[in-house]
Amino acid sequence: MPFSKHPSLIIRQADPFNAGPPPDLLSRDEITPADLFFVRNHGNVPALDPAVYRLRVGGLVARPLELSLEDLRRDFAEHTVAATLQCAGNRRMELLSVREIPGEVPWDLEAISHGVWTGVRLSDVLARAGIAAGAAHVAFTGLDEVERRGRRFGFGASIPLDKALGPEALLAYEMNGAPLPAIHGAPLRLVVPGYIGARSVKWLGEIVIQDAPSDNYFQSVAYRLFPPEADAATARDEDGRMLGELFTSAAICAPLTGETRPAGPTVVRGYAVGQGGAAVDRVEVSADDGRTWTEATLLGEAEPWGWRLWEAEVELRPGLQTLVARAADAAGHGQPAGLAETWNFKGYMNNAWHRVAVVGIIKT
Repeated sequence: MPFSKHPSLIIRQADPFNAGPPPDLLSRDEITPADLFFVRNHGNVPALDPAVYRLRVGGLVARPLELSLEDLRRDFAEHTVAATLQCAGNRRMELLSVREIPGEVPWDLEAISHGVWTGVRLSDVLARAGIAAGAAHVAFTGLDEVERRGRRFGFGASIPLDKALGPEALLAYEMNGAPLPAIHGAPLRLVVPGYIGARSVKWLGEIVIQDAPSDNYFQSVAYRLFPPEADAATARDEDGRMLGELFTSAAICAPLTGETRPAGPTVVRGYAVGQGGAAVDRVEVSADDGRTWTEATLLGEAEPWGWRLWEAEVELRPGLQTLVARAADAAGHGQPAGLAETWNFKGYMNNAWHRVAVVGIIKT
């Protein structure tokens, strides 16, 4: 397995490397071990020397900066944030059952993981540079290399200035108490809790404060959400909404579709996230395709930027039936019931009720 990853990882694409853990391992630990943490890449994994690495900060600033890792560790207070990262394409495979989505990674449940990130606050670095008048967005560019539409460039993104100034936005050099692995963005990456994973730029090379969102392909074109009725052949890039906050969602990790279980009481397990970092307030599970519901037990402690693992006991009937999970968060966000409401031609942000078809059998 490349990059010292767990041998059980589901590889969705070999080059660039895109993979995630199987559901049973994904939902086993509140903090996802580094070797199981999902990987989303659009290009190469650059070989960077931490000793010569420099982070540039410019744009609408009073004092442009060039910072080494040693500068960051010495001159800024260290902070730790526990945060779940999730790809905007997580659960795309369900949408593929509605209509074809060509050219996108066919993620199932695995493009999500929860980590503990250590580094310095982005807001502290921006304060050192001095934010000038007219600033509204903060743009980031990685030191990797991707090619789109005949151009080669580093993966990029931007977030609104108010999000960048939040205490949760981090420039991280450690993951789960250890040095950040190369595959996850070493020597330095951005972590933007509550936002889609594409905004947490890896191998961070440059920060630019500006008056508008980034014009990088992955901000201005790729990660946009279109309504279900939009067509890939006719939709204009600017008609899609730039993605930011994650949506409330719950997923069943056990049992999986197609599994056979003894009829009677059975335990259902999974994960849930709230919208934009809101804490998950409730998860409900149905064993009869949504006609009746059982409230699940939320495991671990509620954290503002983290997922909640959960479990519930339901009664399986003999024969084929559909298990369903749905969540609500503390801010009142819920989930749409059907895939038709979330389908879009890029397969982003699927947060429909999660359904799993299982078979109950009578032991003889």
